[in-house]
Amino acid sequence: MDNPPLQKIAISGPTLASLIQRFSTSSSSIDGLLFGHVTHVTPLNLTDDSSTTDSPTLLATITGFLSSPPPSTASFYDSSGTVNPSSLHRLLLHHNSSLLGWFSTRRKTPIRPSMREFSVTASLSSLSQFSSPIKNATQPSTFNPCIFLLFASPTSDHTAHIHTHEYRAYQFRRAGNSFEAKSMDIINIGPAFRGHYGSFSPNSMFPALDCEIEGTRMKEDEERLSRMKQAAKDKKELDDYAVGFEIGKLSKLMGSEAISYTAGLEDLYEKMLVKIQKLTRSVENSSAKVLELENHNRKLKHKISRSAASE
Repeated sequence: MDNPPLQKIAISGPTLASLIQRFSTSSSSIDGLLFGHVTHVTPLNLTDDSSTTDSPTLLATITGFLSSPPPSTASFYDSSGTVNPSSLHRLLLHHNSSLLGWFSTRRKTPIRPSMREFSVTASLSSLSQFSSPIKNATQPSTFNPCIFLLFASPTSDHTAHIHTHEYRAYQFRRAGNSFEAKSMDIINIGPAFRGHYGSFSPNSMFPALDCEIEGTRMKEDEERLSRMKQAAKDKKELDDYAVGFEIGKLSKLMGSEAISYTAGLEDLYEKMLVKIQKLTRSVENSSAKVLELENHNRKLKHKISRSAASE
């Protein structure tokens, strides 16, 4: 079943600016999906507003997009322009807004759809499982994703200091198997946009945050604090061993004045021997404890092996 014809397509200013910025800063052409909602809008009958009409207007409002530079493993269509429903479903897992269609951007090419873009739009509009309900409709009805936005940069640009981008909006009609060009309004303040605000609900999709478990973070902080304390303790022990052997004092034991510091040298030497003896004794005690622990573990292992063999 074909979608009802749209009277116009609207897009919020920030969304359009973000999409153009994404296109202009990309190193290659990009494409992606468009999100928003479709609404039956009844304009206000005000005598001083010449832009209003009596008949309801079917309005598609674009509020967000998802883009990725092609070629991409996450693309939702293949080289022939056929949409893969499984790939499309994976891309829509983290998006709550309704899918309206897709967009494509090209650099320095004519602003008209290509054969591949035609095939992708036709394939996408045939997937009724991705349809969205029409808001404020007199009877329940749905809208398949059939909107296509095409962006292009001019083929020739003589004003290098000014960056211009052209864009066009289309609705694919399955009944005639063709594109229908649609006007696209940028939502702004003014009488002509009063009808938009009744149905416009802007949304901003935040990126997925890498949240850590609080317990894990606390454990890492405790381990980091323990390492800092151990480093401070090791530094203090080294400083204790270096007492009396400062560089300034040792420099006096060199040169022509060394003879007058002989007593000081002997005193330092005796202190150094005492500290070396203490350090050696400490290493011997530690080695003995390690050996005792190894013997205990060996005996325990042997006892366990004998117990297991007897069973």
